[in-house]
Amino acid sequence: MLVGVPKENYPSERRVALVPSVLPLLASIGLEVGVEQGAGISAGFPDVAYKEHGAKIFSDRSKLFSSSQILLRVRNPGKDGISTSSTDADSFNSNQLLIGLLDPLGSPEMVSYLASQGITSFALELLPRISRAQSMDALTAMATVAGYKSVLLAADISPKMYPMMITAAGTIAPVRVLVVGAGVAGLQAIATARRLGAVVYSYDVRPAVKEQVESLGARFLELDLETDHAEGVGGYARAMDANFYNRQAELMAEAMAESDVVITTAAVPASKAPMLITEEAVRGMQPGSVIIDLAAETGGNCQVTLPGERVEVHGVTVVGPVNLPSTVPYHASQMFAKNLTAFLKNLVVESEVRLDTSDPVIGESLLTHQGEVVNSRVRDILGLDTMTSVSNEGSEP
Repeated sequence: MLVGVPKENYPSERRVALVPSVLPLLASIGLEVGVEQGAGISAGFPDVAYKEHGAKIFSDRSKLFSSSQILLRVRNPGKDGISTSSTDADSFNSNQLLIGLLDPLGSPEMVSYLASQGITSFALELLPRISRAQSMDALTAMATVAGYKSVLLAADISPKMYPMMITAAGTIAPVRVLVVGAGVAGLQAIATARRLGAVVYSYDVRPAVKEQVESLGARFLELDLETDHAEGVGGYARAMDANFYNRQAELMAEAMAESDVVITTAAVPASKAPMLITEEAVRGMQPGSVIIDLAAETGGNCQVTLPGERVEVHGVTVVGPVNLPSTVPYHASQMFAKNLTAFLKNLVVESEVRLDTSDPVIGESLLTHQGEVVNSRVRDILGLDTMTSVSNEGSEP
């Protein structure tokens, strides 16, 4: 069975779905790997490295698609900046299997199109939050990269140095960093800012994360808000009402006025990012301050954020980075490849795909199968009726 790795074609995407070091692990479960020529170069993995680990290099992209039983992507095949009708989705064959970060909740029409093509697809975003799935959790891996890089991005822009320094020219006070949202990206941002010597504060709507924040050396910021029902399924934040967010924004402004750098990471699955920072709060910050809005792709946590752009508002630099993990392509690809490998080792048994939907890892991440959108959340978005069940075939699609 051939696993195909095409070159990602989303603008500025530098990651690759598999790296050479994982190929022997896939060979051990009976999978061969085909890689499009140049697919890993921008991530630091040349074709020769793939060859040395047993991969076949395809110079013809269409040949790779037609020859592969399984296709691995970093991004949704419709995520190439072009309309769905002219994307790689047209190159799939019926009964092929696709695995990757397919953005099922943000691109439901693309999911519907994959189903119409007869493709069996798995979206890694839909993996259950269980211990057995941790090694496959690509969202966590990419959030780790984004949290780390956000701090470096802020440090590059800020006119101040992070650590306290005692010099012959006097003492330099440390930078004060506020991290909003203590999920994976936020915790990694806290850890990175602390390593650079900043004084770090963090706020999260879920009070349960206070211990994690403090374990990294940051101070947990407690606002006078009712948060008993702020945590939803799987430990993610739950969407709250407008009154809650308005009051939260007012209290947040006070903390921001004392911060040199603010990094926001607050997101709610399948929802627009909550707006936590008003323009008035930005106005209250000192000139030269920096805001990095990691929620820019889903609307942003800051009122003045422009996705993919860097703007200056009231003397404050506001950055809305998109696809930040792609700016650290070597290690982001390495982590993603290990996630995919772990997923494939669970899915493939004795060189055959075992579609055991009683396994929550397989059943919950299964997106399309036998011409149908099978994930209930995506079906709801598309206005489709509830499916009674998905056939448990126990063999390859």
